[in-house]
Amino acid sequence: MSKRIVVIDGCRTPFLKSGTDYMDLMTYQLGQYAIKGLLDKTGIDPKVVDYVVMGTTIQNVKTGNVAREAAVTAGISENTPCHTVTMACISANQAIVTGANIINSGEAEIVIAGGTDSCSDAPILFNKPMRKKLFMAQKLKGFADTMKFILTLRPKDFKPEAPAIAEYLTNRTMGLDCDILAARYGVQREEQDKFAVRSHQLTAKAFEEGLYKDEVVPVEIAPKFKKVSKDNGFRGDTTYDKMAKLKPAFVKAGGTITAANASFLTDGAACVLLMTEDKAKELGLKPKTAIHSYTFVARNMETELLLGPTFATAKLLEKTGLTLNDIDVFEFHEAFAGQVLTNLKCLASDQFAKEKLGRDQAVGIVPMEKLNTLGGSLAIGHPFGATGARLVTTASNRLIRENGKYALITACAAGGHGHAMILERI
Repeated sequence: MSKRIVVIDGCRTPFLKSGTDYMDLMTYQLGQYAIKGLLDKTGIDPKVVDYVVMGTTIQNVKTGNVAREAAVTAGISENTPCHTVTMACISANQAIVTGANIINSGEAEIVIAGGTDSCSDAPILFNKPMRKKLFMAQKLKGFADTMKFILTLRPKDFKPEAPAIAEYLTNRTMGLDCDILAARYGVQREEQDKFAVRSHQLTAKAFEEGLYKDEVVPVEIAPKFKKVSKDNGFRGDTTYDKMAKLKPAFVKAGGTITAANASFLTDGAACVLLMTEDKAKELGLKPKTAIHSYTFVARNMETELLLGPTFATAKLLEKTGLTLNDIDVFEFHEAFAGQVLTNLKCLASDQFAKEKLGRDQAVGIVPMEKLNTLGGSLAIGHPFGATGARLVTTASNRLIRENGKYALITACAAGGHGHAMILERI
């Protein structure tokens, strides 16, 4: 980037299990909470925000540009352009990069970027034959036509069509793909369960120690204005013995992915405030980190669906000349314990490096003591369009708290995509 784009701060709503306290809210309202929280936290005047970019995955047909509805209801000026991006689980990552590029182009100076998603607000559709009938019904004239239409309807026409968390082009769920991946690379059930327990216990510890107080903004939910101040999916008292008793969720015979070592359906929103370093100085704001570099990759959906983090990390390190030894903070999105562990294994493998990455030796070993030390998506939850902004916020805060220089965030996404970003502490 020709301009040094900095992260002033970030925040998120509490991430809640779908079907709980956010059940009656629309996706844009979660985005509104996050943006309003960021405005309050930073003290930035809403009128000086030049652009808003939000990521989302589950799109509500009533709010086609959810960034606009979220921004305006949060207090952003109606004169501020807003747009929505979608790239599955790395939608917020894409929104942040898009925001940075908008600033770099000179089109804007101050951008809010992040994401919002709610599985509780997922649209339930009629099936295609019924939608076709309803479309043609717009041309009905009079009582006779209406009766003829009614007589064409059959019980099967009313069967709902819910969104599927599956690859459209392969017709496989991501959980099934992870089961196949873990088996291919020899990642065992025991290590997956232990990693998931680690995530839950570290998340609980982080909340107990107040380490998320600076990131999670409480929300009050109308009409009773119930105050929600923390995530509700983590279980600090979980143990390996409890987790080991669960049955496989996807491959019933011999599968290793369970409901506990996979991230759960989640509602929530997160965002960050971006601008140039010069603009921050002008406004008297102290940035936390700068966006040093980033990359996106796409891989084969049949065999490499969840390996995006490995390919993206290798590509980014080669691009920057850095190594894993230069990284002080690692924040990996935890779609599944098996996915994280497989990527860690591939990064450390000389054979994988030679066969898949065109390298003479492994990318390197990620030290567990530097990885997701406040827990991760397995315990915190994963609102598809918002997680990227959570990772940037947590990594920025960790760099300051741990006196580090570089942070690496990375995530996999549907479609065989992957993302990696390096943040540099200011």
